[in-house]
Amino acid sequence: MPRRGISAAAAFLGNRSRVGFKRSSNSVLMALQITVCAVGAYAFAEQVLGHDGPLFAATSSMIALGFSSDPRLRRVLEVGLGCTLGIALGDVLLALLGTGIWQAAIVLFVSILLARFLDSGTIFTTQLGLQSLLVVLLPAPEGGPFTRSADAVVGGVFALIITMLVPRDPRRAPKSEVQDLLEELAAVLREDADALSRSDSTLAWHALVRARNTQPPLDSLAKSLRAAQEVALISPAQRRHRDELGSLERSIEAIDLAVRNSRVFSRRLTSVINHAALSDEAISSLSSALEDTADAVTVLARGLAGSHPAERRLNLRSARNDLAAVATQLHPARLNVSRLEGEGLILLFRPLVVDLLQASGLSHDEAAGYLPRL
Repeated sequence: MPRRGISAAAAFLGNRSRVGFKRSSNSVLMALQITVCAVGAYAFAEQVLGHDGPLFAATSSMIALGFSSDPRLRRVLEVGLGCTLGIALGDVLLALLGTGIWQAAIVLFVSILLARFLDSGTIFTTQLGLQSLLVVLLPAPEGGPFTRSADAVVGGVFALIITMLVPRDPRRAPKSEVQDLLEELAAVLREDADALSRSDSTLAWHALVRARNTQPPLDSLAKSLRAAQEVALISPAQRRHRDELGSLERSIEAIDLAVRNSRVFSRRLTSVINHAALSDEAISSLSSALEDTADAVTVLARGLAGSHPAERRLNLRSARNDLAAVATQLHPARLNVSRLEGEGLILLFRPLVVDLLQASGLSHDEAAGYLPRL
């Protein structure tokens, strides 16, 4: 037992070390940007503006630049406005209540409630509460309490300058995440096909759980896309990518719907399998359609994540053709489906394929046009 425990601990530490080293190596460039930004903002506020110990210039630049995928303009505004409003609120309450521990508690409580009333941002709430608390507990710096607010603005501006000047492809993160998401959707469809061919409702339930677990990646993808669009907007060197990011946004909206429809489909598939609602011929044809759809989703992932325009267009066209071929078969009669519950399953699969066709670049009417009339 001791040896087994030591081996397990060594394996755990080894794995954490590998993951940590990879995470650190991938963060070298960002760490360098944050360092230059924070030190530069501090030096500017101290040497040019004459502020004494402008820590908020450095800290606000770090918060605004940061490792978060949230849009930076929002973070800059949250830091600057939160700092300014916090100081103003702290001064007002200081004049009314005076200084002391219980006054500080009241100021912090009111500040947090006011921040949550004005905005849902975590950074905004933190900055407003912190600044109002510092006004009550600490003496004002030379130049007055709003010196801190000016320092926060300096840090935010430096973060925006770094964002504008550093050559970083804003498409990289959302493209990587959309590829991972589509590969997971393809895995869900393959699990559905496997569950159907084996008539195993437990496997269908596993596919449903897997589909539900795609919600956090979907949320992260939306944040990454907004951040990428913001970089393309404020950076002159990246503005040429705005059209491509706009097209990617439309595809992501359709993928979101497709993922949601995959959950509904997987849940209904569990019931269909339990009730043996499909004949052997229907099982064979529908599982084949699911496999073909999964293969097309994999090609679609390569198309949306591709870096070369020609390769991207080729993969999107291939995925579109494969999905269109599946769509033309989605009629109960063509899939040998005769019972009502099986027909309902086909009706749930049709909008999923339409969503994927839209993700490949078609309009809704063009995508729906491939479906046979019922």
